[in-house]
This record gives sequence, C-alpha cells and structure tokens, in this order.
Amino acid sequence: MLISSLRTTIFCGCRSAGKGFQYSTRSPLRKWLLKRGHSTVTVEGGTSTSAAASVPNAASNRIVGRWLLGCSGLVVGAIVLGGVTRLTESGLSMVDWHLVREMKPPQSQAEWEAEFSKYQQFPEFKILNYNMTLPEFKFIFYMEWGHRMWGRLVGLAYILPTIYFWKKGYFTRSMKGKVLGLCGFVFFQGLLGWYMVKSGLEEKPESHDIPRVSQYRLSAHLGSALLLYCASMWTGLTLLLPAHRIAETKKLMQLRRFAKGTGGLVFLTALSGAFVAGLDAGLVYNSFPKMADRWIPDDLLAFSPTLKNFFENPTTVQFDHRILGITSLTAITGLYLFSRRMMLPKRAKIAISLLAAMAYTQVALGIATLLLYVPTPLAATHQSGSVALLSLAIWVLAELRRMPK
Repeated sequence: MLISSLRTTIFCGCRSAGKGFQYSTRSPLRKWLLKRGHSTVTVEGGTSTSAAASVPNAASNRIVGRWLLGCSGLVVGAIVLGGVTRLTESGLSMVDWHLVREMKPPQSQAEWEAEFSKYQQFPEFKILNYNMTLPEFKFIFYMEWGHRMWGRLVGLAYILPTIYFWKKGYFTRSMKGKVLGLCGFVFFQGLLGWYMVKSGLEEKPESHDIPRVSQYRLSAHLGSALLLYCASMWTGLTLLLPAHRIAETKKLMQLRRFAKGTGGLVFLTALSGAFVAGLDAGLVYNSFPKMADRWIPDDLLAFSPTLKNFFENPTTVQFDHRILGITSLTAITGLYLFSRRMMLPKRAKIAISLLAAMAYTQVALGIATLLLYVPTPLAATHQSGSVALLSLAIWVLAELRRMPK
C-alpha cells in the first residue's frame, strides 16, 4: 500500500511538472525567441495547431542574401548585353515599346517585313542603314529584343521572390523598405530605357550627325543600372558576410574613408564610359599615352560655353575618361599599399588584392580597346571589366564596414 501511494504521488508530480514546463514554453520562451529574431516558432494550443509565425533568422538571411546576389548577377547581364547592343548599333531597331505584346518576336515573313517597314521610317535607316537587308535587320532586332527580354527577366527576379519572402516573413521592417525600393527602381529603369531609345528615333533636321541616343539619357540609364546593382550587391553581402570585429583605430577609419572615396571614383569612371559610348569618343585620338602627339589636344575646349565640352565634345569626354581611369588606378594602388601596413582579416586582404589586380587589368583593356579602334569583343570585355572592378570595390567596403551596435 505504501509503495503504491508513493508511486501515485511521483507520477502525479511529474505530470504537474510537465504541464508547468509546457505552459512556460508557450509564452516566455516564444517571446524571447521573437525578441531575439533567431528562430521560427510554432505554437500549439489544445488539440489544434496554429500557423507558424516566421521571423527573420540566420537561415532566412542567407536565402535573401543569395537571392539579392543572384539578382545583381542578372543586372550585370543586362549591363553587358546593353553594352553589346550599343556596340553593334542595334538599340534603335525596335521602334515601339509594349510590355507584353513585344515579348513574341515576328514569326512569319509578313510580320518581319512589317517590322522592317516600321524601322525604315526612322532616321537611323534613312541616314545610316539605307542599304540594310532584311537578314541584317533581323540580327540587330534580335539583339535589342534579347536586351529587352533580359530586362523583363530581371524585373520578375526581383518582384516574384519579394512577394514570396514577404508572405513567409523573411524581411525585417528595414529590409521591407529596401526591397520595395529595389523593385521600384527596376520599374523606373525600364521606363528610362525606353525614354533613352526615343531620343534616337526623333527627327533632327538641324543635326548633321548620325542618329544616336542622347548621351545624357544613356548615362542616366547606365547610372541607374549601376546603382541598382550596387544596392543589391551591398545588401546581399551584408546579409551573407558577418562584419569583422576589428579595433576602431585611427588607421582603420582612414582606410575606410580611403576605400569609400576610391569606390566613388570607380563608379564615376564607369559612368563616364557612358558618355564615351554615347558620343563614339573611343574612335577619336586612338593613341596612348598622348593624344595625337600632344598631352593636351588642341580641340579640348572647342565648344562654347566651356561646360558643354565635358558632355558633348568627344575629345574632352575621352580625355576625362583617361584621367578618371588613371586616377582610379592610382587611388586603388595607394589603397593597396596603405592596407599592407595594417593587420586586417584575411578576407579583407584578399578583396583589396583582387581589387588592385583588376584595376591594372581594366586599364590594360581600356588602352588595348583604344589602340585597336574599339573592336566589339574587346570593348564589351572592357565594359564588363568596369562592373567587375566596381563589384570588388563594394566587396572591400563590405569587409571594412563597422560592427552593428
């Protein structure tokens, strides 16, 4: 009898303790996990199970970070394809814009002839390509069509996962604002692309130049694509790469400021390349280091007012691009030498070393492109190199960023 009573007492005590522990895990532990933001919690009540309440955690941050890096890779593809489209003079082959209808290219002979007939009504055909045949038109049409379809792919790659991750609860409040900004920027980029193309379709009786898009709109289009790329890559890297615990010394703060200035210089140099492409400035003064046996060409400031030369004079635009490229190379070399005198994490040292190596490669590509009169494969490689250099600059900044408080 005594043993039976003792057994009943222990059994009831264990059940009571188990219930108390179960109750304690329903509220305090759940609150702690939600506060920490490190897990996905499922709360069971009675005999029914409620839906899981998801909060951002390390795993979801990795997923979002990889998604953003994948999106930035697609943006690089759009930039490279846009550069090739410009180099092959294909950008004005599609003379209208429809979000859905143009996704299907012409199929029959009659459809191709109708599309070609529309192209023949615009200045590029009348002035530059008046001897173009239908097979030649198909080539430039498919180049521009491919660029536009890639742009739509980029848009879907941003928008659809955003909706999914939002519903899954993978975004913090600040991240929601960031991804909405990125999606809005993608839409703006598409409108800006068509606004740029329209500038090359306009009749300009007062102009004796070949039809081309406005270099201002081209630089805006490229600049917005670079900003979208930088924002996506920076956000993705900060989610994937933990910040280093580095002592905040005076030298580190100087290095960080130096890296930021260098990154801005690399971005500005890439943007100046849009003016070079827009004005075909790579086809003037195909010599290096001098420009037609002169360090400073005679027609450097030929336009009036003087400010106009920096945006519309091909000589000045090429001269500026040269100066910016050499200045970027000098700054990156200085950054590399300054970093060698400091104790930095291994990843940061690798990033800075790769940045320096890519800077010399990019300058060599630029000089070769100039001396060989801008062959399309080499020029496209040079344009891609500018994005690679910018990518490494962003990586360096991500490695040197401050620890979040």
